[in-house]
Amino acid sequence: MKNYMFCFNIVGLSPLLLNKLVEMPHFSKLMKNGQKTDLNPIFPGLTLPAQASFSTGTPPAEHGIVANGFYYRDRFEVSFWDQYRSLVQAEPLWETLKHKNPELKTAVLFFQNTLYCDADFIITPKPMHTDEGLVQWCYSKPAGLYEAVCDNIGRPFNLMDYWGPFASPKASEWIMEAAIDLVTNHFPDFMSVYLPHLDYSCQKLGPDDPKIDDDLKVLDNLIGNFLNTLEDLGIMENSTLCIFSEYSLTQVTSAVFLNRELRKAGFLNVREIEKREYLDFELSRAFAMVDHQIAHIYTRDENDINPVKALIQNLAGVDQVLAEDEKKEFGINHERAGELIAISEPDQWFAYYWWESNEKAPDFATHIDIHRKPGYDPLELFMDIKTMEIPQETKLLKGSHGAPPKEGQGMAAFMVSGAQAGQISLPDCMETIDIASILKQLMDTNDTA
Repeated sequence: MKNYMFCFNIVGLSPLLLNKLVEMPHFSKLMKNGQKTDLNPIFPGLTLPAQASFSTGTPPAEHGIVANGFYYRDRFEVSFWDQYRSLVQAEPLWETLKHKNPELKTAVLFFQNTLYCDADFIITPKPMHTDEGLVQWCYSKPAGLYEAVCDNIGRPFNLMDYWGPFASPKASEWIMEAAIDLVTNHFPDFMSVYLPHLDYSCQKLGPDDPKIDDDLKVLDNLIGNFLNTLEDLGIMENSTLCIFSEYSLTQVTSAVFLNRELRKAGFLNVREIEKREYLDFELSRAFAMVDHQIAHIYTRDENDINPVKALIQNLAGVDQVLAEDEKKEFGINHERAGELIAISEPDQWFAYYWWESNEKAPDFATHIDIHRKPGYDPLELFMDIKTMEIPQETKLLKGSHGAPPKEGQGMAAFMVSGAQAGQISLPDCMETIDIASILKQLMDTNDTA
């Protein structure tokens, strides 16, 4: 009998929120034939490192995805959210499965680092910038798949639902409709789907806000729609569902400005262009590429490593600073990593700002510009209605992630249900890098069933 494996990456889902979900009708149905456990997020607990670790079964020290952004030392340039499969220096699960059994049909929806990867079906956002403006397009494989899905579900994917001040559950709703369309028309044997909307509200409102329950209800309904589709197609009894998260968020109160401190101490330089200050990557002795609650600090001269570490370590809001030995301990000793890695206190996050006056801010500071900013900017989830610009008020943010869990805060969640769920036994707590081996085990069981 043929079996199917469907994986849903519900970013931001914590064990506490999962417990709320299993009280809802559709998740309750799943849990009657399933099991769940806590999941220890990979370090750093960020989207790109987490997805690469889940899919390859290796830590950042091996697969090389050390953050959501990269500093290209040869180009003196930071770029965030690069999507290319070639950046991942290990083989993801969907390629391993495909190489083992070329007849297997694999699908990956809205995962990062899947551009040009070896899967049968791919959909991932790839907007095009033209002279006429932004074209809200998605790359797909085979060519034309995205356009066919848009026709089938009656509308294109809206990037404003996916990121920015108007981000909403509509993004997850479209992605789930696309997943249902793919199952209905192509019957993939293995499919991984990324559902993002819980992450937005946890950042904007904080993970403890009661309004988060509304997003959980949306998730329950989306999973219910998918289960109904499996029932209608007659494959529910031989389908296994795996649901997990990359990380969960912690409540935050304020930001730490590493680059401002590096500038005050003479390590960071700027260039003033048309009365705005831009980071001078070439002439700065050290700068921080920040990403939620972690920051890669790149130093030009090894003699500056210890002084910079001492400076950063003594800042309020910084929990610890990792040098070479600590980076090995945390599994992130890769050449792409900074010479130092800073971790914030659980109630803090790192802002990339280096300017002291808003009038000196670079042009991209007040706009959505996810690729040019040399750091992740969660304030892109907000908008100043008076100016129609992204605000620079860091206290607006209420939730963040990336730091290792402390006292249970920041743990992710994992559950498996369905046809093959009884073939494995989950520990009380598992590691992100163990997900790939568990799914391979389940798929091997499928092959021999």
